Amino acid sequence: MKKSEATRLMILQKAFELIYAKGYQTTSIDDIIATTKVTKGAFYYHFKTKDEMGLAIINELLKPQLTAGFIAPLQNNENPLDAIYQLMQHLLLENDFLKVEYGCPAANFTQEMTPWHSDFSLALHEITQLWHTHIIAAIERGKQNGQIRPDVNAQSVTIFVMSSYWGIRNFGKLENSKTVYLPYLKELKSYLDSLR
Repeated sequence: MKKSEATRLMILQKAFELIYAKGYQTTSIDDIIATTKVTKGAFYYHFKTKDEMGLAIINELLKPQLTAGFIAPLQNNENPLDAIYQLMQHLLLENDFLKVEYGCPAANFTQEMTPWHSDFSLALHEITQLWHTHIIAAIERGKQNGQIRPDVNAQSVTIFVMSSYWGIRNFGKLENSKTVYLPYLKELKSYLDSLR
């Protein structure tokens, strides 16, 4: 990796950490420069604006991280209901990238930025749709191989799973504790078992 590429990646990573902890709008370019110890000129060499940097964080850091963490596990398990449960358990209790006190970075960006920034909306929608599509595909596979009842609506289950995940992440953030995840996981397991 060239020095300029390494600098750009370092800016993205450090800026992400700040934004994840403080929020996008309350993190200034000066905060990012102070944390990264790059000059203003170096920052603007890599990113014309803060929003360009924010979009790069979504597309270059979050998207690969979420693809690996949220989608790959659904493709590597023969039983989709077990895969969904294990995915949620891992994301909530074991994943080191996602911090309980800060919630879900994609959800945070969505809540903070999509009401007023169409480019952020499109980038975040793309990530969400990717997860949405793969959960539906996993459920449809389960219906075809007889592990899920044929009358189960894959779209409805997917919306429920995704929205409940985002919701419980917010509870965890509010309480700053993983203990709120435990009753959620228990109820999620019951719900998924009812689809068999």
